[in-house]
Amino acid sequence: MEMSRRGVILHVDLTEGRIWREEIPREWEAAYLGSRGINARLLWDLLKAGVEPLSKDNVLIFGAGKLSGTGAPSSGRTTITCKSPATNLYMKVNVGGHWGTELRYAGYDHLVIHGAADKPVYLYINDTTVEIRDAGHLWGKDVRETTRAIRHEIGDEEVEVACIGQAGENLVKMAGIMCSVYNAGARGGVGAVMGSKKLKAVAVKGSGAIYLADPERYWQVARECVDGLLAESGIGGLHAYGTSGSILPLNELKCFAVYNFRGGAHPEMEKISGLALVEQGYLKRKVGCNSCIIGCHRFTVIEKGEYAGTYSGGPELETLGSLGCGCGVFDLEAILKANELCNIYGLDTISVGNVIAWAMECFERGVLTKEDTGGLDLSWGNGEAVIELVNQIAFRRGLGNLLAEGVRRAAEQVGKDSWKWAIEVKGLEQSRVDTRAAMAYALAFAVNPRGADHLHTETFAEFGLSPEARKVIADITGNEKYANPYLVEKRAEIVRWHEDCYAVTDCLGFCAFTTTALFGVTPDRMARLFSAATGIEITEEEIMKAGRRIINLEKAFNVREGATRADDRAPWRILNERSPDLPAEATVLTEEKLNQMLDKYYTLHNWDLKTSWPKKETLLELGLEDVAEELEKLGKIPS
Repeated sequence: MEMSRRGVILHVDLTEGRIWREEIPREWEAAYLGSRGINARLLWDLLKAGVEPLSKDNVLIFGAGKLSGTGAPSSGRTTITCKSPATNLYMKVNVGGHWGTELRYAGYDHLVIHGAADKPVYLYINDTTVEIRDAGHLWGKDVRETTRAIRHEIGDEEVEVACIGQAGENLVKMAGIMCSVYNAGARGGVGAVMGSKKLKAVAVKGSGAIYLADPERYWQVARECVDGLLAESGIGGLHAYGTSGSILPLNELKCFAVYNFRGGAHPEMEKISGLALVEQGYLKRKVGCNSCIIGCHRFTVIEKGEYAGTYSGGPELETLGSLGCGCGVFDLEAILKANELCNIYGLDTISVGNVIAWAMECFERGVLTKEDTGGLDLSWGNGEAVIELVNQIAFRRGLGNLLAEGVRRAAEQVGKDSWKWAIEVKGLEQSRVDTRAAMAYALAFAVNPRGADHLHTETFAEFGLSPEARKVIADITGNEKYANPYLVEKRAEIVRWHEDCYAVTDCLGFCAFTTTALFGVTPDRMARLFSAATGIEITEEEIMKAGRRIINLEKAFNVREGATRADDRAPWRILNERSPDLPAEATVLTEEKLNQMLDKYYTLHNWDLKTSWPKKETLLELGLEDVAEELEKLGKIPS
């Protein structure tokens, strides 16, 4: 039998107070799989070009992974999609925890928020009961307070809550949406979109079941995935130290950015590593998302000293880098405090740390003075200043009001060549990989439709740090010698395989660690799981083609918004300042080398080299006829 029900999209119009449901078209499930893919299809259909991201005309779309709630290992993730106020382009974020699984238990695969309320509200979903409730008493509360208050009001501590903190209320362009308290969907200002709709939270409780088309076959493949993951050489370290366990290896590779990407390594990096969290007693427990067998999340506490009483989820590798060494801060307790504030205010730690590091460099250069900072000393390494700026950004106070706009807009306003050390692409602050030391990452960050980060195309395998990673590179390129981050050759092939695989990963609700950092959940296994779950037979080749279809649809969205090849770039510093930490044999990333990789990448996709736009025949071959037709009417199909 097939699943007991067709997938369901729940629509809520906050302007009109209207609620309705629709079934997911069966052809969409085969073409776009679920979650991120169907979200992208909905975003294309529901938005017209030029919509202001913080207007009521933007939509906010939640999509639970297609396999969320089925028990497949590490398959409980959710994708949130909208037009970004940070980039004015396509934005998807992906978040763990348990919220998406609860949405599926309530009977829904997707939730689309239309319009905007005229006063604060929250949405309560309990199976067929869907209510828009007053949230005036919640407005102004942080994430922990909001979650506690909603659970108390409903009278159920197991209700799953996705909410914004004060940063989202204040329309900070790096505000995120927090799920299950400490799981962050935090890039591109998605929390500001939620805040613009006066939507404080979405609380979900479900009591339904998810039935599989072929349970016996499904669990056989799921067991293969578990066995594959447990056999991975890197799983023990990921469980023991979380993502921060990779800090010291990346430091050795000279590609963990420090001092606003001036360099890629530091002799004191051990002070802020995953090892330090464990050895100094800050790590109190390891946490897993729904159906996770790895448990990479951290829960940390400071029990004494200046920051006694600090507690929060994390910090992850990106947080330790952005709020830590990126700002020259190696005081672990200051980082833990800044991390706690970002989590409870609902802020993206990557962007916050990036824009603070930019401000510190401006201060060092005399572009910003104490008069501009309100007397705050923004010298490198000042952890107290980092903490204070987190507060200012969340509440748009003082210098924080400028920084809350993101590093691109801040640099445009300040001027004086400060754009040269604004580390962003498309308006999104870059995550911590120093892409001067990793060519596949450099290409992936340039072409990422949401901007410069790793959570769209994770090419970690290019470092060749494990036998499994080297095998993946060999399978993609024909030779494991290409598991070398300094090579330009075969980077386009590596990026395209990883972006297709990552898209499928998001659609099914898997954690990317299972497919593109560890490799136990292969595309073949994902195809067989999807087939056994849905009754829609699909091969490995077909499911990877679905990933490519989604990549092209996301690209088309940006083309419709006016994006061109000029937007697929690297930050000025990355292209023009060699990292002093790189070894002599390292490739120097230049505009010429980046363009060489871009040409190859566009050719693999059959996109136009001059504009980067998908060709009509490419879209038609992927079944995106209506997309091709609309772009052609707009004059955005290459001639």
